[in-house]
Amino acid sequence: MTGVNDDVPGGRELLRVEGVTKSFPGVRALDGVDLSLRTGEVHVLLGENGAGKSTLIKMLSGAHRPDGGRILVDGRPGPKPGGQPTPRTSGQSDPKTGGQPDPKPNTRPGIQDGAYEREGRGEREGGAEGGGESAALREVQIRSAQDAERLGIATIYQEFNLVPGLTVAENIFLGRQPRTALGLVDKKTMYARAAELLARVRLDVSPRTPVGELGIARLQMVEIAKALSLEARVLIMDEPTAVLTSEEVETLFTIVRELRDAGVGIIFITHHLEEIGALGDRVTVLRDGRSVAEVPASTDEDELIRLMVGRDITEQYPRRRPDEPDEPEEPGAPLLRVRGLTRNGAVAGVPVFADIDFEVRAGEVVGLAGLVGAGRTEVARAVFGVDRYDAGTVEIDGAQLVRGDVRAAMRAGLGLVPEDRKGQGLVLDASLQDNLTLARLDRDTRGGLVDRSAQRRSAAAVAEQLKVRMSGLAQPARTLSGGNQQKLVIGKWLLADTRLLILDEPTRGIDVGAKVEIYQLINELTASGRAVLMISSDLPEVLGMSDRVLVMSQGRLAGELSADEATQDAVMELALQPPGGNPTSSDSNTSSDTHTSTDTDTNTSNDANESAMEGSDVR
Repeated sequence: MTGVNDDVPGGRELLRVEGVTKSFPGVRALDGVDLSLRTGEVHVLLGENGAGKSTLIKMLSGAHRPDGGRILVDGRPGPKPGGQPTPRTSGQSDPKTGGQPDPKPNTRPGIQDGAYEREGRGEREGGAEGGGESAALREVQIRSAQDAERLGIATIYQEFNLVPGLTVAENIFLGRQPRTALGLVDKKTMYARAAELLARVRLDVSPRTPVGELGIARLQMVEIAKALSLEARVLIMDEPTAVLTSEEVETLFTIVRELRDAGVGIIFITHHLEEIGALGDRVTVLRDGRSVAEVPASTDEDELIRLMVGRDITEQYPRRRPDEPDEPEEPGAPLLRVRGLTRNGAVAGVPVFADIDFEVRAGEVVGLAGLVGAGRTEVARAVFGVDRYDAGTVEIDGAQLVRGDVRAAMRAGLGLVPEDRKGQGLVLDASLQDNLTLARLDRDTRGGLVDRSAQRRSAAAVAEQLKVRMSGLAQPARTLSGGNQQKLVIGKWLLADTRLLILDEPTRGIDVGAKVEIYQLINELTASGRAVLMISSDLPEVLGMSDRVLVMSQGRLAGELSADEATQDAVMELALQPPGGNPTSSDSNTSSDTHTSTDTDTNTSNDANESAMEGSDVR
């Protein structure tokens, strides 16, 4: 399957970024970035965390202003998504201005006076016949989200901009609600239009449903419907597949292809290299704030990695296992032992998890795999003391932990890197130094006073060890890229002398270079006699980095596989096995799986039954 659009070479240029620069205190975020986008094109923006992708899209959406360079936009309206190209002429009504004629058909709000014709590219106006007059780009200043919207630019961020307490329709038209002749919100029209948009993105929910009741995948589709409501000519999608399952990804791809075929230009950001050839037309690679290459989407993945990180990565999963010939030491004694761990559910007889027995030995990585809603995260949080459990024991080095006591778990040498690093793993507005030393605050305190010098020395040492890209230790954690934020969470537990680290989705949303650095860190931890319990929805990651794989199914452990036994088919067979029964086929499970997520995963509960192993065959 290929995403190459043969019509792209003749497509009209919609957007051009020339030599854009942007600096923040102590950081050169962008240093001469170039990018172009045409009608009917999916242009992939690729780069490591911290390469400048987020800064660039925030400029195009009006959140940041460039220090230098310029942004140029095609000054004429393009085709509406889902319809034929309909360029407007003077005197025709404009639906965006309430039916009033647009007196300046070639000058959209936000475009500067004195704009100029672009030079020497020779592209022609795209349209039904593919002909027309030479297209003109004009320099613009995008000072706000409203400016971007008027220019036909819509952005779907990785972190959704939705209000949980409002309905789907109210979110789609927030700030742009249709009005009656009396100036009141025309709810009938709003809900009717929202229903049409939801049908286009294949989302079978009522427009009157509160957004807070939707799972992650459905929230993504609401964001797309919101962008479509803007009749955007340029659609920017930031990691749209990061939280989707394989089936949901294919649905999203279908929608993106339809938009591309309708003439919309799409900037698509992803860390999943296999998606590039399936969907993209061209790729612009950013590295260290610079655009280093523009290549076809058919470019080999190894070459894309080399362009992105500036070096060859020989192994995607560089696990050094204790039982391999060149690794003489066998795994040590059990560090963690869990026996009979059970938590009752809200419905009698349906536990969140039950009779969980396993152990993790010094020097090994144990993977925890399973379907969405299988209870993996809930077990990890219970082991660490965050959530309650009703029966069973947790032991560290043979000493039983007090139930539900995070401090006791930390004192015993447990650490937890949660799947929501921003909401649960970091204090975003605190400095890097404060975040790194948070788990060892008691050790840095003498007589009620914190030894800031000691904190600074230890934080600087671990930041250097983990190669955190930063302007300094005083930099707020919020300003770091996703990969560097994840390093910060892990570094916090390194400074706390953690002996067993629980990693919940450790590489979600981070680039391939940062992933390999985290994998190498896992190797260093286990080589020093520590241990890792890793939960991941990236099945190849689980298989590639685990010495043993535990598989959960509907709140129970369905089985254990050694590294040699663990294959995708073997894991899926166990993951689809009903409690106390034989493995079922994936088809029968799809129709009969009725388990639901618990209160720690309420945002995905509505999608749990639609999901298979997240990313098991795509990621």
